Amino acid sequence: MFRALLAALCCLPAWAQPPAGFVSIFNGRDLAGWHVSEVSHHGNTKAWRVVDGILTATQEPPRNGGLLLTNRRYRDFEVALEIWPDSGCDGGLFLRSSEEGHAYQVMIDYLEGGSVGGINGEKLRPFGFAFDKGEVRLRERNWRQYWKENGWNHLRARIQGQPAAIQVWLNGNKITDWTGFANHLPNQAEDGMIALQVHGSGENWSRWKVGAIHRFRNIHVKELKP
Repeated sequence: MFRALLAALCCLPAWAQPPAGFVSIFNGRDLAGWHVSEVSHHGNTKAWRVVDGILTATQEPPRNGGLLLTNRRYRDFEVALEIWPDSGCDGGLFLRSSEEGHAYQVMIDYLEGGSVGGINGEKLRPFGFAFDKGEVRLRERNWRQYWKENGWNHLRARIQGQPAAIQVWLNGNKITDWTGFANHLPNQAEDGMIALQVHGSGENWSRWKVGAIHRFRNIHVKELKP
């Protein structure tokens, strides 16, 4: 883990200024404005650490994942950030999330057969689209052609309207454009928190390579008019 973090630090440029119209929601020093969910079904890992402008996350102890959520709630918005997950990890960017983690998830499943940029209905009832075990999945199968191995990747997601319309860009390339037909958030919520996910694991299955980490930096948001 130390070598991986050192490599990330060596590649770190000057602290990025927010793009036009965006504001920073991660100050690069601590977790001000964020909190760990104590009720996520993925776990309640406290291994969210900030080192020289980089937010790192991992399972701790092994199999214990979790969510880091913004204190603020957002309705229509764009969120942009840089990500660098280790291979063999399953994570995500949650949009309009509840404290428990009911959300529209932009997948960061850096696994064999995984998806970066696909949409998952995390703990939501099926939208009526392709679904697996009661969860909606729209996988972007061509994301790897835009993916940078062993380095930072820029991810941007926009969610707007009811039903939700979601677009995702990876390194400036639109890879997902999806619109639902109903609001499946709990209690018909029209807003929610932004969250980062470390997927939990079970005794006989794993979605996270032992000792691996996800890295995040330069997290910005732009609120949109309804």
